[in-house]
Amino acid sequence: MNELVQIERDAYGVKGVVSLTLNRPDAFNALSEAMLEALETALKEAGGSDARVVVLAGAGRAFCAGHDLKEMRAEPAREYYRELFARCSRMMLTIQRMPQPVIARVHGIATAAGCQLVAMCDLAVASSDARFAVSGVNLGLFCATPSVPLSRNVSRKAAFEMLVTGEFIDAHKAIERGLVNRVASPGELDDAVRKLAATIAAKPREAVAAGKGLFYRQLETGIEQAYAMASETMACNMMEDATLEGTQAFIEKRPPRWE
Repeated sequence: MNELVQIERDAYGVKGVVSLTLNRPDAFNALSEAMLEALETALKEAGGSDARVVVLAGAGRAFCAGHDLKEMRAEPAREYYRELFARCSRMMLTIQRMPQPVIARVHGIATAAGCQLVAMCDLAVASSDARFAVSGVNLGLFCATPSVPLSRNVSRKAAFEMLVTGEFIDAHKAIERGLVNRVASPGELDDAVRKLAATIAAKPREAVAAGKGLFYRQLETGIEQAYAMASETMACNMMEDATLEGTQAFIEKRPPRWE
C-alpha cells in the first residue's frame, strides 16, 4: 500500500469499486510532487484493473488544499514550475482517460488544484459542509490550470467569478452550478457515495467504458463529427454480449442476466 495514497478494493462493500484516499491529512492532502506521482500511479493501476468504479477521497479534515505551496516556494525557477504544472496536468488527464467513472468524495475544503481535482472527476458527491474555491488569485497567482476543467463544468461567468475573486462557494452553490452531482449530510456522505458507485458498478463495464471515452471526445469536437463518433461507438457497443443480452431481456420482459 502506498503511504500517500491508500488503496481499498471492493470499497463501501461494493464489488468492483476501488477507493483511492489522499493521505496527507496534516497538510490537508496538498499535492506535493510525491503525492502527484503516487496518485498518478494509483490511478493508472486502477484504470488497468478490472475495477468498475473508482472513488477519490481525502483523509482527515479536508479533501485537498491544492498544490504544496511550501514545496513550490522552495525552488522558484520557471523550468521547475513548468514541469510541476505539466506533471499535475498529466495526472489530471489520467482521470479522464481511464475507462472507469471516477467519483470525487468531497468533504472539508477543495481549493485551487483540489477544486481542479473535483472538476476533473467524472462525478462528485459532496458533504453539506464542503467548500470550494480557486483561490490562487488571493496570492497573486491566477488558477490557470484549474480554470480548464472548472470552465468545462460550470457556466463561463460562474467560473470566471470564482477565478477572479478567489471566494469560496458552499456545497449547495456547487450543486447549483454543476460542480458536484449530489450533496449529503456529513453522516450520510459515505452512503451517498456507495449508492452512486453501486448503481454504476451494476452496469456492463464495456458499455460504461465506451461511453465515457466517447463522452469526452465528442465534447471537444464539432457537432457533425460528434454524431459520427457517437454513431460508431453505439454500433460497436450494440455488438457486445452484454448489450445483446440486455436488449433481449427487455424484449422478453425479464431482468438481464449479466455477470
